[in-house]
Amino acid sequence: MEKQYPLETPLTWHPVYDGETPCSYIDEQVARLPLSYPSRRLFPHELDEQLAIGKRRSGYFFYNTRCPNCSACEATRLDVLRFELNATRRRIERRGQEVLTEEFAEPSVDQQRLALFNRHRSIRGLSRNDTLYNSDDFEGFLVNTTCPTTEISFRYQGQLVAVAIVDCGSDSLSAVYTYFDPDFSHLNLGTYAIIRQLRWAQSSHRRWLYLGLYVAQNKHLNYKGTYLPQMRRQQGNWVEIAKD
Repeated sequence: MEKQYPLETPLTWHPVYDGETPCSYIDEQVARLPLSYPSRRLFPHELDEQLAIGKRRSGYFFYNTRCPNCSACEATRLDVLRFELNATRRRIERRGQEVLTEEFAEPSVDQQRLALFNRHRSIRGLSRNDTLYNSDDFEGFLVNTTCPTTEISFRYQGQLVAVAIVDCGSDSLSAVYTYFDPDFSHLNLGTYAIIRQLRWAQSSHRRWLYLGLYVAQNKHLNYKGTYLPQMRRQQGNWVEIAKD
């Protein structure tokens, strides 16, 4: 059973690492991503607060970008009250709802998920080396968490074809990571997963859907710029972006 904390239990942050490393998003850039570990599991409203100051979660850790020579990474969020699907995304939603089923559960690891994750990374060129994730790697990245987190699994005729990991605040959802089967590209599974998270935010009366980091120079992250209007965190402030 998960340990429960009284609301008055103080939340403190423990630094883990704050060095400079080669950037994973832009070649020949230096990154600084301070990692910290919370003293306890975050309550939903505390997750909202961390997301609002531009932080992201990976496994047990939270981080933000403080790179010495670059500000290309911008936290991105959609205002659920204002964002509307365009005609293309409405078609993707209709097609997905016709053929896909979805299930909400706690994040987990098994051979089916691990194989799908590694296939997604390899075929879409998301790995900078040929090393496959093992169960421990996967668990450390997508199962371990220090805040309320949900897994949405999508199936086509019973076959697992996509998984979205979502952090859940009181007033926000945060798209942590989505992996999917490239053989089902005709279903636009990455886009469909975002649409379903948007619908979830709407139905649960949340205000924000955080999409993670937007990086214009990175082909795997700049797609987020097509979800407009949106807000991006620039120089410590949220700025509305009406067109890319």
